[in-house]
Amino acid sequence: MSIDYQKLADLLFPQVTDTPETLESRFPARSLPEGAKVTRFAPSPTGFVHFGGLFPVMVGERLAHQSGGVFYLRIEDTDGRREIPGAAEALITTLSQYGIHFDEGAILGSDGKITDVGHYGPYKQSLRSPIYHVYAKQLVAAGLAYPCFSTEEELEAIHNTDKKAEIKSMDWENQATARREEMLARRSFTMEQVEAELAAGHPFVLRLLADGDGEKKLTFTDLVRGKLDMPVNDEDFVLLKSDGIPTYHFAHAVDDHLMGTTHVIRGEEWLPSLPKHLQLFRYLGFKAPKYMHISQIMRLDENGSKKKLSKRDMGANLNDYASMGYCADAVAEYVLTLLNSNYEEWRTANPTLPYTEFPFNIKKMSASGCLFDFNKLNDVSKNVLSRMTADRMYETATAWAATYDRELYDHLTRDPAYAKSIFAIGRGGKKPRKDFTVLRDVKPYLDFFYDDLFTVKDALPEGTDSADVAATFAAFKATYDPADDMNTWFDKVKAIATDLGYAADMKAYKADPTAYRGSVADISAYLRLAVTGRQNAPDLYTVMQLLGRQRTFARLDAFPL
Repeated sequence: MSIDYQKLADLLFPQVTDTPETLESRFPARSLPEGAKVTRFAPSPTGFVHFGGLFPVMVGERLAHQSGGVFYLRIEDTDGRREIPGAAEALITTLSQYGIHFDEGAILGSDGKITDVGHYGPYKQSLRSPIYHVYAKQLVAAGLAYPCFSTEEELEAIHNTDKKAEIKSMDWENQATARREEMLARRSFTMEQVEAELAAGHPFVLRLLADGDGEKKLTFTDLVRGKLDMPVNDEDFVLLKSDGIPTYHFAHAVDDHLMGTTHVIRGEEWLPSLPKHLQLFRYLGFKAPKYMHISQIMRLDENGSKKKLSKRDMGANLNDYASMGYCADAVAEYVLTLLNSNYEEWRTANPTLPYTEFPFNIKKMSASGCLFDFNKLNDVSKNVLSRMTADRMYETATAWAATYDRELYDHLTRDPAYAKSIFAIGRGGKKPRKDFTVLRDVKPYLDFFYDDLFTVKDALPEGTDSADVAATFAAFKATYDPADDMNTWFDKVKAIATDLGYAADMKAYKADPTAYRGSVADISAYLRLAVTGRQNAPDLYTVMQLLGRQRTFARLDAFPL
């Protein structure tokens, strides 16, 4: 018996009065420069932002903004059972901390609530059901989708099925045949049966009527992986669930079309679904976007084998990086080193430019998995912090300390000019000092500049004559003048060395160390240890200039001999 598909569509979706043409006029094509890309980040609010989530985010942001396009945020919250309250808001906040800002979409307002910004919303899929139903009705009317009815008891039984046990016990050799027979059986129904099911109030899922043959292949070009040959889709997969909410497959096809998405950047785990999505775009009459499937982020386990960076691994939770002391720019630059093989070369040639000036190139992306490495991240972080101006370093450290170290925050903000002078030591030039790996290193580095934090951490070398140390301090105090320039200051230190029988010339000392009690380096070490409490510290002349005569002398007097 033949089916009147338009009548079937009207029976299944009596409330739908809009047409695809109505929606096309409501969401017209974007007016953008030629070559402009429209990209999106479309997460599910089911937990924290995984480190790997930065990969598609940064690729999408770079492609859009480098081309004069649009980067938007869409919340894919159609799976209510997995959604975590507040996760979407937390996600937006986390990404903003890493310099990721969206041109439109689901934006967090000043009241902490998500609001739509842009003309292509709603940007939460849970609010777009009427839109999906328009296209669902179109597919039914065209004979490309059909209903499958279930009673509430049957749905509950399906929900309670132990999927893992079912998979373990499955006869894989007969699986494909059984699925095919079941699918063909579902396609056979009459209009009278549909009317009876609807009259009984039975819910239905809507399935796509696949026209593919699993033995055939489709050829597709992925922008990262190149030319791919994949089996065409031969599965009548679900478009709408029994509650009328769409599956990811259906929703993303409709949304990416109406929102004008030109490039979809997502993880390689979605590759097996690609034939389904391409078939959907063909059925709906939409031009498919270009796809980029990014490899998973990997880590090395204790045996040296590569494993996927799981949610339980250190570094997986993007929220952890700020607490560990990594600034947003460092994390972003590290991700760029993994995404584009020429980033480090560019950074070396452009040490002062912001990373956003880097010309991101899809062709420089690797199709193989990236390897997460804390050591590499630390190197990048150290370089990023060393390149900052004193003012920028102060702002970055203060903002971090406001949340993670209130004691440091109080000291930095008590006298900003003084703090900036500390950060200025050794900055600038071709080889700036690299005193910090992460922001947690700031307080241990500069604590000696604050009297209430100052402690003597190192000890004099074994065998040091305390009388020589005392004589050094006395002579230094007698000759020190804060008005001296660095050369004059050091000439006086060398004079002290000579008077005490230490070599003022390092070459002479190395030529015959037995002729001297020590060298000028030892005299400097005595002073450095008393003033800073450590053997390794920034330029001692500058340190004393910042501390001033009174505080410098007080530390010399208090040093235990």
